[in-house]
Formats: sequence, C-alpha cells, structure tokens
Amino acid sequence: MNRKALALLAALALVLTGCASNDADQKAGDRITIFAAASLQGVFDDLAEQFTAAAPEYSVAPIVYDGSQALATQIVEGADVDVVAFANEASLQPVTAKGITGTGAIFATNTLQIAVAPGNPKHIVGLADLAKPGVATVLCAPQVPCGTASRTLLDSARVTVKPVSEETNVTSVVTRVKQGEADAGLVYKTDVAAAGDALTGITPAGADAVVNRYPIAVTKNAEAPKAAQAFVDFVLSDAGRKVLERYGFGLP
Repeated sequence: MNRKALALLAALALVLTGCASNDADQKAGDRITIFAAASLQGVFDDLAEQFTAAAPEYSVAPIVYDGSQALATQIVEGADVDVVAFANEASLQPVTAKGITGTGAIFATNTLQIAVAPGNPKHIVGLADLAKPGVATVLCAPQVPCGTASRTLLDSARVTVKPVSEETNVTSVVTRVKQGEADAGLVYKTDVAAAGDALTGITPAGADAVVNRYPIAVTKNAEAPKAAQAFVDFVLSDAGRKVLERYGFGLP
C-alpha cells in the first residue's frame, strides 16, 4: 500500500475515533445517575420509566437505593451522582454543607404505620403494644430518617420499645416483618401499600403529626446537569405528582 493510501486510512481512523468519542460524550451527558432513599424504590423506578418514555433523548442509570444517611455519606466522600432524593431534609444537610447541592425542593411527604403480618396474629392495635413482652419489634436505626421519625412518634406517645434489631434502611425493616423474623415494625405507609397482601398496616395515634418531607436536588457538579434538571422537573410536574400519589405519598 502506498504512502498516500496509508495517510488516507490514518486520517479516516482519526475521524471515526473522534466521532465515537463525541457519541460517547453525548451519551454520558444524557445519562442520569440518581441516589434515592430506600422508601422511594417502587415509585422512582416508575418515574424513571415514564420520564425516559416522555424524553427518550435521556436515560437513567440503575438507581442506587439505600438509607438516606448512607447515601449522604457516599456522596460527601466523592460518589458521582446527578440527582439526590432523600427521605427527610436533615439527611441532605451534610451534602448541602459541603456545597454539593443546594437545599433542593420538597416533592413528597410520608408518615408511619405499624407493619404486621396478615391477620395481625399478635393483635397489635397501637404503639403501646410494641413494648409488650412477647412482641418482637424491629425499627430503623436512629440516624436513618424512618428511625428518627419512629423515635419522635414513640417519644410523643411515651412508649419505650426495645427493638430486636435496628436496620439501616426501611426496606430491611419491611423484609424482616414479611419473613416472620419480627412481629411488627415501624415503616412508612407507602411501604405497607407496596407490600400488598404480604403486610397489614396499622396507623397509630399521632402518626399524622410526624411527617417526613422528601427533598430532591441536582448536584452542582452533575455530569448530566441538563438531563438531571429535566428529571427533577418531571418529578415536580403534574404527571410526576400523580405517580407519587398513586404510590401513597403525600404532596407538599
């Protein structure tokens, strides 16, 4: 092959490499990374699906779900994320304090229920029953939003519960009750609704006074800022609010 042909092939290779790089950059700029509280798993999977259907130019990476406190720690330690959605405002404060996000917008609210097995075999009717001998209760750990709300609710009722375990996210509490490893657990009403026939929910007195407010924010160093803001706007839109209501969330 002569020198002219080799030079032409080399130039073509550079052009193709540049195009592939531009395509990759474009895709990276349209793909959103979301960290969300465990209690949001069902509704955010649904919201992400509806969002990408309405805006196919964007995509959403598999959403990372965990306790808000654990997610905040990961973000402060440098995890790459475009959108954060937590189960209370206090969990976002360490992220905001580091200048990673602003205060965001409140997009949903939630309250607690006592989750028990179908048929309520321990005949639990209120918070005081969680402290009775022979009732194994599981709670969220104090630093997790559902744990903070649980202790506020129990303290207001002047009920002291010694849980058989304290879980790092609300999904683990739900799982332990569903699997019969505990007789009862304090979880969000949306978790009971999502469990269907696997759990029964009891709304305790005073639950309406302990309300978790869920913030959502775009990070200031987001790799896909335009896509991230579009997702947040969708969550806050009438369409997004209808999805949240369908899953049992309250609206601010």
